[in-house]
Amino acid sequence: MTILYRLLSVLIGYAFGNLTFGYYIGKHLNVDIRKQGSGNIGTTNTLRILGLKAGIWTLILDCLKAILAALIAWLIFSHVDSVADDFLPVIRLYAAFGAVLGHDFPALLKFKGGKGIATSFGFLIVVAPKMLIFALPLFVILVAIYRYISLGSIMGAISVIIMAWIFAPIGWLNLPESYAYEGAIILTIVGCLATYLHRANIDRLLHHKENKFTFHPNTSKENKNG
Repeated sequence: MTILYRLLSVLIGYAFGNLTFGYYIGKHLNVDIRKQGSGNIGTTNTLRILGLKAGIWTLILDCLKAILAALIAWLIFSHVDSVADDFLPVIRLYAAFGAVLGHDFPALLKFKGGKGIATSFGFLIVVAPKMLIFALPLFVILVAIYRYISLGSIMGAISVIIMAWIFAPIGWLNLPESYAYEGAIILTIVGCLATYLHRANIDRLLHHKENKFTFHPNTSKENKNG
């Protein structure tokens, strides 16, 4: 039954992940974000195309959907008699993971979603908030110095992969000890997925063609970076 509970938790999270707020905010502003800039529905492209306010709202809402997915799944399964109390953190783990998958591959948008950084941030708040002590400053410092959001995102994702296997043995994940390495595996998948979805950015960074961060909206379709 625990496998079924994991799958159901992923599905709950996936439903939340399909709430692609960058796309909906763009629609509210009469802009199809998928046809502007990089075509990505995540925070970075929303920030570039629609401006700071829209970008901040997208960041907050994309982050919250992983947290809300974990909360709702926890509330549902906490009333299931066959679910032990020490398994509820695993329910939260898989619900938050499902939200990342739903954001990256939303069925409602033909599986063309974002790169999952904001939603992964929410995932970390649920599963491993102590990681943010290291990953968040790394992201901020790299973006501040080099002005490449993608560079900060990629290095943050890689740091999560490394920290997963440092934090799991010392009990720094929001999981019982018996599930710590399972959590490390899911964290690794999330980090690898975020890195993989930035593969085009990595290529542009290597060839010095990546766009630098700016607060000024750019509605040009020629801007394909993001």
